[in-house]
Amino acid sequence: MKTPDPQRTAKADRPANALDPADVNAKTLAIDIGGTGLKAAVLDGDGEMIGERVRIPTPSPSPPLAVIQALAGLVAGLPQYDRVSVGFPGVVRRGKIVTAHNLGQEEWKGFDLDLALTAQLGKPVRVLNDADIQGLGAISGQGVEMVITLGTGVGSSLFEEGRSFAHLELAHHPFRKGDTYEEQLGNAALEKAGRKKWNRRVGIAMETLRTLTNFDHLYFGGGNAAKIDIELPADVTVVSNDLGLRGGLWLWRDRTPGSTEIYRAGDR
Repeated sequence: MKTPDPQRTAKADRPANALDPADVNAKTLAIDIGGTGLKAAVLDGDGEMIGERVRIPTPSPSPPLAVIQALAGLVAGLPQYDRVSVGFPGVVRRGKIVTAHNLGQEEWKGFDLDLALTAQLGKPVRVLNDADIQGLGAISGQGVEMVITLGTGVGSSLFEEGRSFAHLELAHHPFRKGDTYEEQLGNAALEKAGRKKWNRRVGIAMETLRTLTNFDHLYFGGGNAAKIDIELPADVTVVSNDLGLRGGLWLWRDRTPGSTEIYRAGDR
């Protein structure tokens, strides 16, 4: 299938985005775009996977249309779905990409991923930062909760009483010895420094973030979270990397009673 040019697709060509966000019978295609892998699964109304999760390597290089074509092929054999949630490794605002440090910053900047995938897949799409989506799947909705994802890069999200703060690119903020969090804790740093030294850095980051946010609970997710082997306090938890997909269900639901939706793709 030819990938439509999102810059030439009229807003009026979108499928109607009138699905009830609370429709428990709707099936959600959850997509997780990573620096090294693209993952997808179809979720039922409880966030359980229907069938198997599928994964392929992220195209290299990774311009937008190459990623969209790869995703179209990846999901072609999955069960039927009604709507799509996408986790993206960078800042996303109303479906448009602001930053994409691990995919190719200049080509992605300003790209309307929401519109492009809506045109490609023919279903309503909502896009959010991947750490925010993992957070939606992990948090309890009580107090201040922080999520840090450790993978190709480092992702972060922060919530209070289940509501998301504006996304912060903590990964690219100074951390220690003149390096950013990503330079000290990303996958390249893990491979260079080794697991023991990397784990010590994780411990330092954990306490630095405690001072910064006064979190009630911190969750570590992402592909490298399973490599954490330091002793963690009771208010810090390692969560399954599958939450990067399962959390996509919450893009279509209120997280807390009485709150506004975290994302309104159809209101643009």
